[in-house]
Amino acid sequence: MLHDLFPPGIQHGLDLAGIFVFATAGALLAVRKNFDVFGIVVLALVTALGGGLFRDIVIGATPAAAFGDLGFFVTPLIAAAFVFFLHPEVQRINRAINVFDAAGLGLFCVTGTTKAYEFGLGLTASAALGVATAVGGGVLRDVLVNEVPSLLRDREMYAVPAVIGASMVALFISFDALNGITTGLAIVTTFVLRLLAIRYHWRAPLAWNRRSAVAEEP
Repeated sequence: MLHDLFPPGIQHGLDLAGIFVFATAGALLAVRKNFDVFGIVVLALVTALGGGLFRDIVIGATPAAAFGDLGFFVTPLIAAAFVFFLHPEVQRINRAINVFDAAGLGLFCVTGTTKAYEFGLGLTASAALGVATAVGGGVLRDVLVNEVPSLLRDREMYAVPAVIGASMVALFISFDALNGITTGLAIVTTFVLRLLAIRYHWRAPLAWNRRSAVAEEP
């Protein structure tokens, strides 16, 4: 579906850009955890490709895009090498990484939703799989480093913007209104919501009266 909206070269370039950014985020976490070079590579690969791999397994798209395109596999390795040698400089541009990460979140929730729909899933299931595509790699990364997945403690609303973006795509599909403009609108909406959440520290609500009764655990 997206291949009808964007030239293949642009689509592929955006995918690789998103993979690179997510891989960089995973590799940086590995550095902060004092992992060795192998751990850095593993976290980069898992963060960048985990969501898309899960999506392709669910919808039966074989071989999965992560293995069918050499660029999808090589790009995280380049990001891991970049972080391995230059991580002090990379950490200084953390704000820029957050911006690109937000862009990748918007792109992947849209591409995940449309690809799932192309493979015959219903609109609700397609939107759910779009969210999984966007956040799945981060969940696997957090599990590997023995942390509660950020998806379950949605600080600064990471998953919520992806849910909104994927839902917008499903809605546009249902009204036969998915085109370049509406696709871009879903991506930009996700992107802007994520940046606003970072800027103003928005987060999903806790259980009713939880904040007033018990202090939040770290």
